[in-house]
Amino acid sequence: MSPRRIPVDSTVIAPRPGATRRLHLHAAGVSVVLDVTDGRIPAIAHWGAELGELGPAGLDAVCEAAVDPVPHNAVDVPVRSGLLPQQSDGWIGRPGLSGSRPDGSGWVPRLVTGGIELDGHPLSRAHTETGAATVRFALADEEQGLEVDLEVQLLPTGLLRLRAALTNTGATPYALDELTLALPVPAEAEELLDFAGRWTRERTPQRRDFTVGTHLRENRRGRTGADAAHVLHAGQTGFGFRDGEVWGVHTAFSGNHRHLAEQISTGHRVLGGGELLLPGEVRIDPGAQYRGPWLYASYGEGLDAVASRFHRHLRAREHHVDRRRPVTLNVWEAVYFDHDLARLTDLADRAAALGVERYVLDDGWFGSRRDDSSGLGDWVVSREVWPDGLGPLIDHVTERSMEFGLWVEPEMVSEDSEVARAHPEWILGPSPAALPLESRHQQVLNLTIPEAFAHVRDQMMALLDEYDIGSLKWDHNRDLLEAATRSTGRAAMHEQTLAAYRLMDELRAAHPGLEIESCSSGGARVDLAVLERTDRVWVSDCIDPLERQQMNRWTAQLIPLELMGSHIASGRSHTTGRLHTLSFRAHSALFGHLGIEWDLAEASEEELAELRAWIDLYRERRELLFRGDLVRADRGESPLWLQGVISPERDEALFSLSAVGRTATSQDAHLRFPGLDPSATYRLRPLLIGERPSNLIPPPWLERALEEDGLALPGAVLVRSGLTAPLLDPEQGLLFSLVRETDPAPVP
Repeated sequence: MSPRRIPVDSTVIAPRPGATRRLHLHAAGVSVVLDVTDGRIPAIAHWGAELGELGPAGLDAVCEAAVDPVPHNAVDVPVRSGLLPQQSDGWIGRPGLSGSRPDGSGWVPRLVTGGIELDGHPLSRAHTETGAATVRFALADEEQGLEVDLEVQLLPTGLLRLRAALTNTGATPYALDELTLALPVPAEAEELLDFAGRWTRERTPQRRDFTVGTHLRENRRGRTGADAAHVLHAGQTGFGFRDGEVWGVHTAFSGNHRHLAEQISTGHRVLGGGELLLPGEVRIDPGAQYRGPWLYASYGEGLDAVASRFHRHLRAREHHVDRRRPVTLNVWEAVYFDHDLARLTDLADRAAALGVERYVLDDGWFGSRRDDSSGLGDWVVSREVWPDGLGPLIDHVTERSMEFGLWVEPEMVSEDSEVARAHPEWILGPSPAALPLESRHQQVLNLTIPEAFAHVRDQMMALLDEYDIGSLKWDHNRDLLEAATRSTGRAAMHEQTLAAYRLMDELRAAHPGLEIESCSSGGARVDLAVLERTDRVWVSDCIDPLERQQMNRWTAQLIPLELMGSHIASGRSHTTGRLHTLSFRAHSALFGHLGIEWDLAEASEEELAELRAWIDLYRERRELLFRGDLVRADRGESPLWLQGVISPERDEALFSLSAVGRTATSQDAHLRFPGLDPSATYRLRPLLIGERPSNLIPPPWLERALEEDGLALPGAVLVRSGLTAPLLDPEQGLLFSLVRETDPAPVP
């Protein structure tokens, strides 16, 4: 549904010389100052730390102080980097709006502001200060027949988001090439951080200087991508988790998209993002509208503060998940395609005895799907493998107080399938005679074709209607190449993404309470748009605990721990071949939505007892993990990573110390526990489950804490001076519980 349009001919504010409208929005330690001068396109004069109540004079001063001098050999007015940058404002960088009419006109719009609303009411005052609010600007170029509804929201968490909708008011179609929003950042933002990666190595951080030119991250995979930018940050040189001003943006779209950081020769710097449109993909007919995705923007002192705004926003949603995230068993690495009722019910019995609360049947239950080469698109239970249907297994699972979950891949199709043989025209491809290269032996079903959409929806609905299915593991195992409707050759990626959203929405509307996991060959569809429809993401197909240390650490830069699937795998990693102790596997999985990906029939009694202890710890601490604030210690190049979750009241915390490599010297830097209350006293207790970490050499304080009931330590010591780090072998870990004490204790 298109957003309501603000009348462009509104008399609330008319573009005339001298007319100004200046707004100050502030919430949760963030201020955003918006400036509309002479009806020009809105610009941000300040996005950053809280400014306090400014008053009209102060608000004018902030806006005027943001205006640059006019250099020689430049346009004769100060250059403006508006929220939708355009050449008519002197902007010589990437334009925010790009497109054209059939005759070639319309490619240089001159948008002006013709109406402003604040929280749904016309804005008439020249100066306005308020808290969290929604501002909508009606922009228009009457000569070119273009209108833009620009929506800017400062949320109660201090998170900023904006989006734009373009309406064609002209007499001919408008071919849209790009609609990219941009936010200015100050000259102090000298360094960039975003992410790269690949399958089984998602969210790999990369840094570079913020120099003249464009750092452009375009994703053309048809899904968010294992190598997506994730969050694009700009900050003060050397910024870390706890220090340095940082500005970050995230494009909330699950198809082709872009992030960019651009500095032009005048010194202006912006961060931006939007959907990446393929040639001819969006043609806006007269009277029609295109609405772009939300661009989220987070500011804070350090990366933890930036992440915290995203986390608090997600947790504030009405449909956010319950904190009692169920311990999950997924059977993929236990049975793969070998589905046998006796074996699967035995796994269910073993799981229930451990305290598992959700049981997920993975790939191989439908059609001709005995391996990964056929059957996708035929979402009917295989009578060959399941002669009595899935009912016997589901009944067995639910009778043991576990929820049943099922793996599906609704957007994909095998060429060797009943549906592909009956309807080859339903497969995305460049022409009737050609198909894209196969990937993982599969193609993509064109959900923009109503009959293809109905086929998938109705088969999914039939499963959910017949069986007691509480969750779907929704996979998406290939990139989209040559994603066009075969009969026309026209690009279909934009509409395919919207159709996937619509499919999820319809299934959830018909089955309230259904949870969906975004599993896209691991972590290739992780973004805030898909998370409006899903309840967790599968961080990676790699469950190697050493690799997961990095991937979980940086996935959490956008989403909180309860939305991150984090499983304990078998001793030998399926994707890397490494061997790890159960202690380190569980240690790495604990900070997330805990699960198991292991053939429990192969576990020893000692392993099962230890696994049960880890599950008990998770169930005991998940309320803290999923309501508390994530903190990550800045430790330079140290391979000892320290992170924790602290309750909002700062009276309880759980910290993890992980050795991801060997230290360069025999003694590492002190451990400082960020985020605790320096004025409080905490009892620190090491938590050892299973075998003692290999070659652990504890310093005296840790030796005492292990022998006694922990240590009572002043918060100032923990936060500021720190504790001597223990010596640990690589790929080992320690947990520390901290609880505030009422009575102070002396420094030992």
